[in-house]
Amino acid sequence: MTISLVIPAYNERRYIRNALEAALKNGKGKFLEILVVDNASTDDTARVAASFPGVRVVREERKGTGNARQTGFEQAKGEVVAYVDADTLIPEGWVEAIERAFRDPEVVFLSGPFRYYESKRYPIWLLNAIWWVTPPIYWAVGYMGNTGNCAIRASALRAAGGYDRSISFYGDDTDLARRMHKVGKSLWRLGFNDYSSGRRFDEQGIIKSCWIYLLNYWWPVIFHRPYTPGIHPVKSQEAPAQQ
Repeated sequence: MTISLVIPAYNERRYIRNALEAALKNGKGKFLEILVVDNASTDDTARVAASFPGVRVVREERKGTGNARQTGFEQAKGEVVAYVDADTLIPEGWVEAIERAFRDPEVVFLSGPFRYYESKRYPIWLLNAIWWVTPPIYWAVGYMGNTGNCAIRASALRAAGGYDRSISFYGDDTDLARRMHKVGKSLWRLGFNDYSSGRRFDEQGIIKSCWIYLLNYWWPVIFHRPYTPGIHPVKSQEAPAQQ
């Protein structure tokens, strides 16, 4: 099994270094390739990413997660394409969890929650606890996804039509999970996680953030389109030192 890692990045020079260091360390040489999709950044995200040996930078001028993730998929060569965000850290055992899951030929999609490594406003345990509500929703609906922490069988993603380029940000998780569920077995596992910054909660507030994400889960489930349109990048922040 070959695995490509794709990391979309828009103005992420402060975070991309930590993300790549974690990917190289905890990937243990198991990635066929690491692709950073520079999504029309105006800072030196591409230069920082390209300074890492074995990392390939692809430029995508059309802003939005649908464009960035689909471009990464089109460039990837692996049988499985894994995605993380530019402010996330891959933990030890993450790649091995993907290998175990995809030994089942019926599995086409594996995803799980974030855990958080920093927040300026909220305790980490509170942010982590937000994801505890997801297992019953997954079992009731049959699918759930987090495109900042997932792995997809390339042939199945191709059969499902790839990422929807019209989705700029919110709702891409559920849209992808819904369509992957139609072509094979989709797994949501609380134990399959990577570590994210809590910067979006810091910026928007925990109540507003949860409400927006809740709407943009159920809207694609019911109406097959996101509730919230547009691109919603967080403000640039200094990344904490990696532990």
